[in-house]
Amino acid sequence: MPAREIVSIHLGQAGVQIGNACWELFCLEHGIEPDGSIRAQSETSTDSGPNSVNAFFDETASDKYVPRCIFLDLEPSVIDEIRAGDYGSMYHPEQLVSGKEDAANNFARGHYTIGKSVIDTVLQRISRVVDGCDSLQGFTFFQALGGGTGSGLGALLLERLAADYPKKSKLCYTVFPSPRIGTSVVEPYNTLLGCHDLLEFADVVSVLDNEALYGICQKNLNVHAPTYSNLNRLICQVISSMTASIRFQGALNVDLSEFQTNLVPYPRIHFMLTSFAPIVSKEKAMREKQSVQDITRQVFEPSSQLAYCNPANGRFMACCLLYRGDVVPQDIHEAIAKVRSSGRAKFVDWCPTGFKCGINSQPMLPVPGSDIAKVKRSVCMVANTTAISEVFTRIAHKFDLMYSKRAYVHWYVGEGLEEGEFSEAREDLCALEKDYEEVGAESVETDFSKEEEDEY
Repeated sequence: MPAREIVSIHLGQAGVQIGNACWELFCLEHGIEPDGSIRAQSETSTDSGPNSVNAFFDETASDKYVPRCIFLDLEPSVIDEIRAGDYGSMYHPEQLVSGKEDAANNFARGHYTIGKSVIDTVLQRISRVVDGCDSLQGFTFFQALGGGTGSGLGALLLERLAADYPKKSKLCYTVFPSPRIGTSVVEPYNTLLGCHDLLEFADVVSVLDNEALYGICQKNLNVHAPTYSNLNRLICQVISSMTASIRFQGALNVDLSEFQTNLVPYPRIHFMLTSFAPIVSKEKAMREKQSVQDITRQVFEPSSQLAYCNPANGRFMACCLLYRGDVVPQDIHEAIAKVRSSGRAKFVDWCPTGFKCGINSQPMLPVPGSDIAKVKRSVCMVANTTAISEVFTRIAHKFDLMYSKRAYVHWYVGEGLEEGEFSEAREDLCALEKDYEEVGAESVETDFSKEEEDEY
């Protein structure tokens, strides 16, 4: 069976740095050296199935492996770091695209002025990578919505790709602004405008935020002052687990289109809560039980989530559990039965089964020098829950406070954004909050109707 390829697109500072961490991990898992050559099979810790490397890497005439990706930023410094880094020689020079001046934390600059000037070059480079694929499965996007490049240029690129490749999956790993940690004043504007396009053109969006990631590093990994590098190495473990079944043979494989089919009940409700377990430091790992039941319980706890919201306030519509390592189906059935009976995951009534499972025998592999311990078995949960609407409610509240005074709006209008687009994006987000409310409320109504039936 031919490999089903995925093209990764890394946008802006956050997207590029997360991408760098991901490719470092993928190279380790597949036994690829920093120059793109493959280590002798005896030396590699991975047992790659047939064609598994080819889902993410292109093989060149000189037997080197090149990541199938595009790095894109409107200013050169972050991409220059990659060029000068350990893995710089592995990338094709055309895959690293950088402009001369950045988007200055302004969605409109990334979307209308500076972004417009680079978009055709970028699409040309992407189509060249796509032409090298035999059976393209889809695109993965890495971006942050708080800045100007990830939100503005990201929205423009998604829109153009949706027109050029309408049938291909578009899976986004998106860093949303954190409730209490902000890196720019205008984050609510950029996020709201960026969400508007994510709603329309993305198929599945994994919601991540820095505050939740900082919390995990501090509480679970004992890193008191986490850097972006610590956070990115955590994110890349989750992305590795979500793509492991595409890259390695497993007992139950889940590919990109299956995420969509199983997790998205309505087209607009495609924002996912992601969590990972066990996240433990090397000191704790030796002293903790890590049975399938333990890690399945942990993955439903807020301390394992990569986004800041409380699942107890919402209901699950669907839940995908991706296991890696020494795991058998029987243990998973028992663990899920335990989760159900404990009431940790309340499901909507119209989807009582709710669980999709994947099993991959390839255990997780931490990057040397990272804080997370290597464990025999791990699980990544990707869940569609109504609780994720808390993220949008927070952003909308902060947006309303600033927009009621029209603060900073002139910077956006000056770069070609019409003021009406703000209110249009706000209405769209309001409609999304209502959608989540209705999905959760349907369950409550059916609960009442059941009670009435019982009474009569």
